Amino acid sequence: MTDVDIKIENIVSSASIGKDIVLTDVAKALEGVDFNREQFPGLVFKLKDPKTAALIFSSGKLVCTGAKSIEDSKLAIKKTVDLMRTIDADIPTEFEIKIQNIVASSNLNSTLNLEIVALELEDTEYEPEQFPGLVYRLSDPKVVLLLFGSGKVVCTGAKTRADAKLGVERAYDRLHELDLL
Repeated sequence: MTDVDIKIENIVSSASIGKDIVLTDVAKALEGVDFNREQFPGLVFKLKDPKTAALIFSSGKLVCTGAKSIEDSKLAIKKTVDLMRTIDADIPTEFEIKIQNIVASSNLNSTLNLEIVALELEDTEYEPEQFPGLVYRLSDPKVVLLLFGSGKVVCTGAKTRADAKLGVERAYDRLHELDLL
């Protein structure tokens, strides 16, 4: 197994506080909020530290995006809920945060002929007229890799950093095995 470096680009996490929220109250009370019900059913709350955006819905569901680490993603949701609790003291202190998606990038340090890769490698889609990258779906770990001719790789769909790294490593090893690197 080859050891590759990956860089976390974005983490998406979610939580549910288990109670409905009056979004207009939240919009008035918090700074850095975008709220336009005609454009989007929730409100967007931008946090400076960690630099993230939280989507808050009236159902009490939150989605956090933009974090570069799992810790920052969880911290952003906790900070957002803590701020919301200053408006509504009945918001629970205990709630589950789930990692939904990790997007990571890597470099195979080798150019790829994507037309040949598409013919040789299983579980791929390549339509250069639609998108310049080749889509490679792995089942273990369950991730999707976007391979580019430059050798750059984007991994999406991972739930852990380890799965993102393993996905890129398995792709590298399979490309090497097929003599495509």
